[in-house]
Amino acid sequence: MTGSASAYDRLRAGILSLELLPGEGLSERGLESLLGASRTPIRAALMRLENEGLTQREGRGWRVAPIDLSEVRAVMEFRETIEVAVVTHAVARADDAELDAVAAIARAGRDHDDADTVLRDGSDFHLALARLSGNPFLVDAMDNALTRLARTRWLEVRSPASRAQAAAEHLDIVAAVIARDAERARSLVETHSRGTRDRLLASLADERMRLRGHGLSIVETAV
Repeated sequence: MTGSASAYDRLRAGILSLELLPGEGLSERGLESLLGASRTPIRAALMRLENEGLTQREGRGWRVAPIDLSEVRAVMEFRETIEVAVVTHAVARADDAELDAVAAIARAGRDHDDADTVLRDGSDFHLALARLSGNPFLVDAMDNALTRLARTRWLEVRSPASRAQAAAEHLDIVAAVIARDAERARSLVETHSRGTRDRLLASLADERMRLRGHGLSIVETAV
C-alpha cells in the first residue's frame, strides 16, 4: 500500500483487496509505518471503516472485520431485491442513449479478463444499471451492497469461468432491458444474483479452511 492517497483510501483498498486479511490485527503504530501517516488520520480512517463494516475495535486495538457468511447471504438477498426494482424501473424510464451506454460497459466487462479490472467493470455495470432506475436511493443501496461484498467478490472473480459467466449474464440483463422486457430482466437478475451468491459461498468455504490455519477469520453468526 504505497502512494499519495489518503490513509483511509489506502487502508480501505488493502482490506477490500484482501492484502489485509479478515481478522488480521491492526495497530495504529504499525499503520503509521505502513502508510507513512500520523496517528490522527489513521485513527479517523479506522473509525470511518468501522462505520462501513470493514474494521472492528478489539480491546484497545483494531482488527480487519471478519467476513461473516450470514452477512454475505443477507446482503446478496438485499442486492437481489434492489436490482429487481432497478430493472423494473429502468425498462420504464431509461432512454435509448442511456441503455446504449450501459450496454457498452457490459461489453467492456466481457472483453477484459484480469480479476481487478473485471471486478471494477462489474461494479461499474451494476451502478450504471441502478442509475437507469432514476432513483438515487436505489443507487446508494446498490453502492452500499457492492462495498459490503467487495472482499468476497474479489475471491469469486479470481476464477476465469466465473468472470466469463458474470460478463455473459450482464449482457443478457441489459439486452432484456433494451428490449423493454421487464419480466425477463427480473428473471435474469434473480438468476445472476443467486448464481453469484452460490459461487461466492463456495469460494468462501475454500478460503475459510485456508485462513483457519493462520488464526484468521471467516465466521458465521447465528441469525
